[in-house]
Amino acid sequence: MTPLLSIEALSAISTRDNGQPVLRDVSLTLERGEVRGLVGESGAGKSTIAKALLGILPATVQVTGGWIRFDGRDLLKLDARALRDIMGTEISLIPQDPQTALNPGRRIEAQLTDGLRLKRGMSKSAAHEKALKLLEEVHIRDPERVLRAYPHELSGGMRQRILIAAAFALEPKLVVADEPTTALDVTVQKQILRLIRRMQEAHGTGVIFVTHDLGVVAQICDSVTLLYAGKVIEQGSTADVLTAPKHPYTRALIAAGPRYDRPDAGLEPVPDAIFDDLRREIGLVKAVEASNVQ
Repeated sequence: MTPLLSIEALSAISTRDNGQPVLRDVSLTLERGEVRGLVGESGAGKSTIAKALLGILPATVQVTGGWIRFDGRDLLKLDARALRDIMGTEISLIPQDPQTALNPGRRIEAQLTDGLRLKRGMSKSAAHEKALKLLEEVHIRDPERVLRAYPHELSGGMRQRILIAAAFALEPKLVVADEPTTALDVTVQKQILRLIRRMQEAHGTGVIFVTHDLGVVAQICDSVTLLYAGKVIEQGSTADVLTAPKHPYTRALIAAGPRYDRPDAGLEPVPDAIFDDLRREIGLVKAVEASNVQ
């Protein structure tokens, strides 16, 4: 079966930084109903990939090669209208910060039902009933009251549940989750991860899960792609990558994380030599030396 999503040799540069590469021949696939984690430190390129999928790359980032094939269509070749038709219906987003993602001046019902009425042509009453069912699906108590509420009247965990409900409202084929648990405490984070997984399984949705936390990957992802400086360093099934990592950088990252089975064990920082080798492997050292000569 053809993958739901196939990214091949995707490359991009920053026009603001004299053509500095931000993605370097990135290739990955996502099967239907699969959850794939995009992992890396700040600047690794994971959010750039997510924005490319959503058609919201900033003007300072220019794609220089490759393609993004979603359900048989190259997203990079679609015009603005065709992309607009796909976004929200076939591809949706769970944003990182529920505080800023929700409109503070509008009630929750309006923010949940706009897409249903615009994209699905639902009546006001039908959209209301659908919104109630969505809130029940994400385990929000007293959904009638919550629909009448404004975002500031709800907790951070409830706001994030509402964003999850909104992402799955139109039953998309792909959901991009952009670090959706970063702003939440650990207890709520675990609940949200379980909820996303449950919604994903119930709807058969593919998920690209952007995170910097390998612990989160272990909880929710079927597969994982590890990035550094815009390049894929290692990828495969989550079990294989986390239990038998092949690249020294992957092994060092895993060793640097907390061991829940040994809470008294100290953390092991990634050795400088690993970064030096990684930069040479990618070609960053030569680029830096060339810029210094100039």
